[in-house]
Order: sequence, then C-alpha cells, then structure tokens
Amino acid sequence: MIELTKLNGHSFYLNVFLIEQFESLPDTTITLTTGKKLVVKESMDEVNQRIVSFMKNVPLVSSAAIHEGVSSCSKARE
Repeated sequence: MIELTKLNGHSFYLNVFLIEQFESLPDTTITLTTGKKLVVKESMDEVNQRIVSFMKNVPLVSSAAIHEGVSSCSKARE
C-alpha cells in the first residue's frame, strides 16, 4: 500500500493492486478497478514513484518489470 493525500489534507493508504489508471486532469486522478475515482495532492510522478518503490518490495514482481517502470506496462499503453 502507498500513502497519499486527499485534497483536504487527510492522508490515506491505497492498495496499489486496485489502481487501473491515473492521470492529470489537472489534479492527479486515480481510477480504481471498481470504477471509483480518487483525487490526490501528489503529482503523477510522485504517485508513480511510490508505486515503483512499493513494487520493488513485492517478491512476486520481477526486477525487469520494475526497471521498465509502471507507465510502460501494457495497460498504460491502451
């Protein structure tokens, strides 16, 4: 899980495996696999960095996939 901040300043933890996509609209908006949308203070780069950092600690994720980065996954290219 990664820690993020809502626009009202409250922190929360998000399960990264529920993230379908995130984009800048201009605020960073995260769409979950459930269809729910979350708007956070962090930039897209910050969210990406936190996801990559988290994934580096997950044993099931190959190191090759981490080197490619989250934004280069097949789902992000669609």
